[in-house]
Amino acid sequence: MNRLAPQPLQHFYRTAALPCPYLDGRMERKVLTEIAGPTAASLYNGLSRAGFRRSHHLAYRPACAGCTACVPVRVAARQFVPSRNLRRLARLSPDLVAAEEPARASGEQYRLFSRYQRSRHAESDMASMTYGDYRAMVEDSPIETRLLTLRDPAGQLVAACLADRLDDGYSAVYSYFDPDQPRRSLGTLLVLRLVEQAVSQDLPYVYLGYWIADSRKMAYKVRFQPLESLGPTGWSVMQPPPGIVDGLLMHVDAAD
Repeated sequence: MNRLAPQPLQHFYRTAALPCPYLDGRMERKVLTEIAGPTAASLYNGLSRAGFRRSHHLAYRPACAGCTACVPVRVAARQFVPSRNLRRLARLSPDLVAAEEPARASGEQYRLFSRYQRSRHAESDMASMTYGDYRAMVEDSPIETRLLTLRDPAGQLVAACLADRLDDGYSAVYSYFDPDQPRRSLGTLLVLRLVEQAVSQDLPYVYLGYWIADSRKMAYKVRFQPLESLGPTGWSVMQPPPGIVDGLLMHVDAAD
């Protein structure tokens, strides 16, 4: 009689409480687990569908006492239809060239990343990241990870999105862009290009992390319809707040 080999237990841990970076006066805790070894890709595929995100070799998800404000969301890429404002935004930057590149750090990337951090997140720990820290963020991945880049006609890097390649789509890990070109809404444009990339490879989803109703930093995510959210009964189409998809968020760009 054949017997299946026993599978190793996956250990999960809970972090200590720290101030929430999105909601004032709240404390956050996370549950996390290591993703490593030959099963890393299949493990993270399942964890992504369960609302987890990745940082280096760790997968994490909020586990805050008495708070469920962080809602995992993903764009249904095959059904995505850009709104009027998103179409207008795309027309503002016909000169930019999008490319998918290997996840390899460079000095050019780091300089743009540092400018973005100083402009948008000067008080955060990421603003003091060294090149070694940045390189680890980009390259320290146990799964297939890519860089989606946008370059101007001179070949200058103006935006980049670190994204994990899953079996059912892409998961946006971190985005940064030239803070001196706000008119282009480069962060939002990166998401549009990531959705296009998923569709071109017949992948159904683009995972955008968490949406928080009371966080302006997260507001841009509801512009990408249809957007699905993960709830107690699984993934379902999320109904955005009235008036938030068009017009209201024209100048709210993707922050992370």
